[in-house]
Amino acid sequence: MREITDDMKRTVERIRLLAGLPLRIKVNRGRNKIEQFEGKIESVYPKIFTVRKTGGEISTFSYSDVVARNVKFFKGE
Repeated sequence: MREITDDMKRTVERIRLLAGLPLRIKVNRGRNKIEQFEGKIESVYPKIFTVRKTGGEISTFSYSDVVARNVKFFKGE
């Protein structure tokens, strides 16, 4: 079971602050499937946010993914 440490409003504000910055993103897809890529948070919506990978592909995530620590952000290069 995942540990919930932050509330949603705080998480949304943190994601808004990261928008447009180069990031390294680590996504736990479950069953030992970990994906890592570089990109930028492109858009922030009320329930989800979008990330544009360096290659141009777009992925969407919900804020609950971040709260549950299935999506983690690291400083990009």
